[in-house]
Amino acid sequence: MSAIAGIYHLNNQPVSQEASIKIMSELSKFPADHIHTLSGEHFFLGCHAQWITSESVGETLPFYDWDRKLAITVDAIIDNRQELFDKLQVPYDNRKSMPDSHLILLSYDKWGEDSPKYLIGDFAFMIWDERKQMFFGARDFSGSRTLYYTYNQKKFAFCSTIEPLLTLPGIKGVLNDQWLAEFLAIAGMIDTADASITPFRDIHQLAPAHSITVKKSGTKLQKYCHFNTSEKLKLRSDGEYIEAFQDIFQKAVDSRLRTHLQVGAQLSGGLDSGSIVAFAANTLRQEGKTLHTFSYIPPSDFDDFTPRHLMPDERPFIRSTVQHVGGIKDNYFNFDGRDPYTEIDDFLDIMEMPYKFFENSFWLKGMFEKASEENIGLLLNGGRGNLTISWGAAIDYYAILLKKFRWLRLMQELNYYSQNLGGARFRRLPLIAKTAFPFINERLSVNHSYTNPMLINPDFAEKIAVFSKLKEYGMDESGWFSSPNIYEQRVRHFEDDFHWNASNTLAAKLSMRYRLWKRDPTNDLRVVRFCLSLPEEQYVQKGLDRALVRRATDQLLPEKIRLNQKVRGVQGADWVHRLMPKWDRFMNDLHELVNDEISMNYLNRETVQSALESVRNGVSPEYVLNPDSKVLMRSLIVHKFIKKFA
Repeated sequence: MSAIAGIYHLNNQPVSQEASIKIMSELSKFPADHIHTLSGEHFFLGCHAQWITSESVGETLPFYDWDRKLAITVDAIIDNRQELFDKLQVPYDNRKSMPDSHLILLSYDKWGEDSPKYLIGDFAFMIWDERKQMFFGARDFSGSRTLYYTYNQKKFAFCSTIEPLLTLPGIKGVLNDQWLAEFLAIAGMIDTADASITPFRDIHQLAPAHSITVKKSGTKLQKYCHFNTSEKLKLRSDGEYIEAFQDIFQKAVDSRLRTHLQVGAQLSGGLDSGSIVAFAANTLRQEGKTLHTFSYIPPSDFDDFTPRHLMPDERPFIRSTVQHVGGIKDNYFNFDGRDPYTEIDDFLDIMEMPYKFFENSFWLKGMFEKASEENIGLLLNGGRGNLTISWGAAIDYYAILLKKFRWLRLMQELNYYSQNLGGARFRRLPLIAKTAFPFINERLSVNHSYTNPMLINPDFAEKIAVFSKLKEYGMDESGWFSSPNIYEQRVRHFEDDFHWNASNTLAAKLSMRYRLWKRDPTNDLRVVRFCLSLPEEQYVQKGLDRALVRRATDQLLPEKIRLNQKVRGVQGADWVHRLMPKWDRFMNDLHELVNDEISMNYLNRETVQSALESVRNGVSPEYVLNPDSKVLMRSLIVHKFIKKFA
């Protein structure tokens, strides 16, 4: 619930007042309920605190525990408080008022460097252990909070954001070619495959699911969180699986409602956000509270060109959820006049690095702005739901049945599937066969190559040997994961550290700017482990994909939402429409880009010029479907970043 910072001089020299003032002054752009610092003989800790939970109100951070000789500065909301209270034998009289920082400190006192394994929630913290003369810190398993650091033989310094560290003496803001190479070479939404690097050579990031120990003798990084995807939960009936899921998901939602402020939720017309809203509204209703929902809609003059199975304006579905669930104050925003292009400079200030989610950038930030105006402390979101609660692609599951020669089950499922979606029972067999046996279908690799032309300068890529590095992470020279198997990709998603780094960086930095937290129950560690333990047949049943969450929300969501398999909401389809009034300015910036030799050292000139040629005679809203649109926007974002920091 804070922006944190600290400096540790390993050579026993005192930390200058000038350095501590400077690093804290850089955080002054964020709103704060309390600002406090703590200095020792050769260390400094600071906290720019935002009081979100009831227990945090009035809390002083950094905090020094005189009995244990431990000091902590922390940016955290811990969700398994009751479990920790019991394990740590915290007296009942102290539990209600104990802030999360004290709970983390007690956990470290008991379990030492293993303590992050016991914590569930969103956190980044650093602890000064006076007796051991060392710093210890950690970042939660998916990196929901940011933590950057710089280190040499004389000094270790850390902060929630990058720019304060760049103000320190001896720290140079030299761009990191390895970071830029990975960013440009990866075709998807991942920023880099190495989650420990940043765009600046002297600044490192503590990767998700890692802890750090800093002593005078050196620094140790350790991964503390792993997932076992081979062990499967075995219950007696489908009903027991649903009951178990409902119980664990309700706990995950309820633990994310802990605030003295208002509770909000981003609501689309889909299953993930709808499920969260249904579970949350039920709890808040019992407490006499209202859930505020925030939904994005296209501008009124947007002419929908998308296919019938896509829905840019999800209001009919959203209102159906709101009316069915009850206890909701719904809000709809079209952010008229805003677009991804004019938001670039501000977004680079927020992110402190290039980004790829430009289609949705303006409204994602806008949601935080509007929620902040309504005094929202927590903004619920279902970002990880596709891989947890709503996992289950029917065609891919049917491919498994085909490969295992489970003909009877496959025929039964195809019967149900054709009843739900229409069409002949066997007309999908060719697609199922191609999915089961990808060596007979080269279509996937062709699509990847077409959809994302290579953005990185080939000479730069060769100089950095970036594709050799990406190969270690299972990516090929198209910038995509080489395995088309979604089950393998799901396992890798939870094994790797980097998949959610970019989106969580955005959420953490927006939260500091607008004093509210994005909280995702579908990303709760208990929910993740439960969902990974389920047999695949719990996710596809009776012709329903995403069958677990559909069955678990029976009566909680309207049938229109719960059983919908034909229409999918899509955000960002209007970004070119929004950009068209500024198209001349946009094109001027792009012509400046192709003439900038520094930027073109990084970018593929041929790819960028080809994309520019494609819009030489004008553009229409449908250009959003053209892969060249991504090329131009991503290139411009990188160019503006380089101009700002090079």
